[in-house]
Amino acid sequence: MSVMDLQINEFIKSKRALVVEDDAAISQLLKLNLVQLGFEADIASSSEAALLQLRQKKYDLCLLDWMLPGMQGVDLLKVIRPQYKALKVIMVTAKADADSIVTGFECGADDYLTKPFEGKVLGARVRNLMRRLQNESKEGASPELLLHNELSVDFSRHIVKYQNSEIHLTPSEFKLLAELVKARGKVLTRDQLIDLIQGGDVTVTGRTIDTHVFALRKKIGAWSKHIETIRGVGYRILLAANDHSEPSEDPA
Repeated sequence: MSVMDLQINEFIKSKRALVVEDDAAISQLLKLNLVQLGFEADIASSSEAALLQLRQKKYDLCLLDWMLPGMQGVDLLKVIRPQYKALKVIMVTAKADADSIVTGFECGADDYLTKPFEGKVLGARVRNLMRRLQNESKEGASPELLLHNELSVDFSRHIVKYQNSEIHLTPSEFKLLAELVKARGKVLTRDQLIDLIQGGDVTVTGRTIDTHVFALRKKIGAWSKHIETIRGVGYRILLAANDHSEPSEDPA
C-alpha cells in the first residue's frame, strides 16, 4: 500500500458519512461499505430525516438516493447545498439516463453512481472525493474573504473586520453573515437561514432571522447597504462594487 493510500485511510478514519436511502437492504449495504472504508456512518430513510441528521451532526460525505418518500433526493440536494458546501455528495440511484445524470450534477452532486453498483467502484469514488476534501483542507481555499476592500470575514477564526476594525458579532450573527458571503450573491431564503442556526433547544423563526439581520446591519454600519432584503423570500449580499443601494431601517 502506498504512502498516499495510508494517508487517505487515516484521513477517512476521522470522517462521518450519511446514507440517505429508503430501501433497508441497500442502505445497510452502503453503510457496510463505508464502515469498511473507515467511516462512522449513519442512515436516514427520507429527506426529512436526513435534514434532522445534518442539523445534529457534522457530516463529510453523503450517499444520496434520488427516489425517496416525500422530498426527492435532488430536491434535498438543492436545499442542503447552499448550507453545507463542504459536504461531498454522491448520488446513488437507479436513474441512469443522461438527463438525470446532468440534473444531479446541476443540483450540486459531486459524483453520480448508478445502481446496481460494485462495492469496489463505490469505494474508488468515495476515496477520490476524500482525496479532494483532503486537498481542499490543506489548501485552505483562503479562510478569509475580502469584499469591496472593506469587509473581511475570517471563517476559521470567526473574526469579522470592517475597514480594518473588528466587529463583534454573536455566533448566530456570524453564521448568517458567513453563509450570505459564501453564497456569493445568491438569495438565501428565511427557511435556509433558519436551518443554519437552528440547534439544541433554540427555536428560530423567520422573524428571528429578520432581527438578526437587523442587528448585523447596525453593527456593520455603512457596509450594510450590501445586504439586500428580498421581501417575502430572504436575503442576499450584493457583490457589485458599484452598488449604491441603501440599507433597510426596519428588520423585515
